[in-house]
Amino acid sequence: QVQLVESGGGLVQPGGSLRLSCAASGIIVSGYVMAWYRQAPGKQRELVAASTRSGSTSYADSVKGRFTISRDNAKNTVYLQMNSLKPEDTAVYYCRAAFMTREYWGQGTQVTVSS
Repeated sequence: QVQLVESGGGLVQPGGSLRLSCAASGIIVSGYVMAWYRQAPGKQRELVAASTRSGSTSYADSVKGRFTISRDNAKNTVYLQMNSLKPEDTAVYYCRAAFMTREYWGQGTQVTVSS
């Protein structure tokens, strides 16, 4: 059974930082494209950052220079380091693993940026 378990969300003030973790079981993350998505209330889910199997990364324009996606293959975990957080970053953040026809999602973790 495949599980992606996100953690690290919470309440943070504008300008603060959080690091989200996505711990995988049942798959080996090095064999998958790993990505973080987010969904704010009343909005569609959007891609935030992605990491290919070769290690290249890509980011939404809204988070470039502030967020960093990384992998720890030894821990089978993917991270999203979020710096200089803004109120508009408030959303539920989801981890996704994909390879060919296989796709798995985590349950999400809430990030709230507010003073």
